[in-house]
Amino acid sequence: MKYVERIFDELGHFKRFQACLYFAAVFQSIACGIHYLASVFLVETPKFLCESPENVTDVLYGNHSGTVLEDIWPYFRPDNGPVVVLTASGEQWELNQCRRALRINSSGFEYQFDGNKTVYSCMGKFVFDNSEIQLSIVTDWGLVCEKEWLAKLCQPTFMLGVLIGALVFGDIADRVGRRPILMLTSLCQFGFGVTVAFSGNYYFFVVLRFLLAMVSSGYLVVVFVYVTEFTGIKVRTWTSMHVHAAFAVGIMVVALVGYLVRVWWIYQIILSLSTFPFLFFCWKFPETPFYLLAKGKYQEAQELLDTIARFNGLPTTLKVTDLMDMETDVLLAKDTKLDEEKPEKKLSILDLFGTWKMAGRTLTVWSVWFIGSLGYYVFSLGSVNLGGNQYINLFLAGAVELPSYLIGCYAMDRVGRKKTCAPSLLLSGIACMLIIVIPKDIEVLIIILSMTGKFAIAIAFGLIYLYTCELYPTIIRSLAVGSGSMMCRVGSVVAPFCVYLADLWIYLPQLIVGILAFVIGILTLMLPETLGKPLTNTLEEAAALGSSPSEESQPEEKVEMQPSSHADGHAGGHVDQLKV
Repeated sequence: MKYVERIFDELGHFKRFQACLYFAAVFQSIACGIHYLASVFLVETPKFLCESPENVTDVLYGNHSGTVLEDIWPYFRPDNGPVVVLTASGEQWELNQCRRALRINSSGFEYQFDGNKTVYSCMGKFVFDNSEIQLSIVTDWGLVCEKEWLAKLCQPTFMLGVLIGALVFGDIADRVGRRPILMLTSLCQFGFGVTVAFSGNYYFFVVLRFLLAMVSSGYLVVVFVYVTEFTGIKVRTWTSMHVHAAFAVGIMVVALVGYLVRVWWIYQIILSLSTFPFLFFCWKFPETPFYLLAKGKYQEAQELLDTIARFNGLPTTLKVTDLMDMETDVLLAKDTKLDEEKPEKKLSILDLFGTWKMAGRTLTVWSVWFIGSLGYYVFSLGSVNLGGNQYINLFLAGAVELPSYLIGCYAMDRVGRKKTCAPSLLLSGIACMLIIVIPKDIEVLIIILSMTGKFAIAIAFGLIYLYTCELYPTIIRSLAVGSGSMMCRVGSVVAPFCVYLADLWIYLPQLIVGILAFVIGILTLMLPETLGKPLTNTLEEAAALGSSPSEESQPEEKVEMQPSSHADGHAGGHVDQLKV
């Protein structure tokens, strides 16, 4: 199978057929960015107060007055005291966010009052500022005060779904193929996305969002593998990195729709419909040639090669047998009967640790995934608040990702994957440590260093998808990307807790990220370079990456990771590797 890359030499690295597949697959990745960030406005909490028990005739707030609560919303700040209202029956109430107080024996209607008050709870009745948000799930279901934690739970449960989906669908894609998973997750993204809008209650909403997170994460993981296995070495860097660009476009779509639509369920429907056209042609997607050959489906692989050739306007002269070396063909002929008798080896996450070399590689790759996510969110959450229009800020947050991917692509194709990833992590670590020694009053320099660290982390985080695909063989490639994405989600869950450490020392989050990024950057220097190397298809080929020619001919001794009950499956798996 080491000659499979010949497909692209013969049929084109990125001709018409691959381009159509690529842009169609990446188009659906926009939906992933949409659903990941949709909660920014779904669970937004506007200004609110306890509802007055009676109709309001006059309102006081500091030096401001009016006849309705809408008159004081532009000036209201939760920490600046209560809002005093006069009701139609003559009662005076002080309204706060989570309680209200009735003034006893009040005379004139003034803001300051030193008399007795009777304090009551809001009884689940609130009034919200609808000037910017007409309806979010917070205002719809009253998720404030004692129910505030329910609103804050929405994003963590979504990220938990992302974590599980990345691992589950990555594993399934290696077993049943990339095409079925892309179709299933695409249909489910649309179905769950629309159903969320009609959830009706909070708990159903959370469950549907959890399922939506699983399928969105599953599509994002598998599409990276899919486009990697359909594009040649000459363009693989750009095609894989620009899947991130589609995700960033999804973030910008969220900002635009959020600005135009201020009712959460309409907002959710429009977001879910934005990639609906993809469903009309996703069923035409073929399976990847790498997967077909790895699974021994040679007839289907030949039909696919002929289709690609015809679509690209080339003669159908490339045969499946041209993609395999003679030694493999001989072994295939001898072991056909044995292959039929022995069951196919069931691969698991333990296969990522099959040898000492692969175990070290996997731990390093997982570390890059983790620090990429952790660093990104720590820089984002701990950076100076830009202020201004929140919709413009979110739009720019997606837009600024694009330059990092362009620079990352250029560097990866010029100096290599390892020589781009490692310096990026080291630069981010150095920037974090420099922030610590800069005086607080030099804010401009602190912001520049913070943006430098975030920009560097974005480059490393962007390239790790492709790098992971190239470091692992076809039979466990989706599983490798899925498990890496799982570590990424762990990083995103840990990041808020890391930011909270600023209460102990303001620079402690940057110190943690800086040390981790620097150490992991050094470890990344020990990974093999994959620039210009063909994709591997067996565990032996993957383990030989970065070895000298003499070492490649000596298979590395296996570290037994499986229980003894799997011995027969291991033997069957060896035949499968010879098969391809």
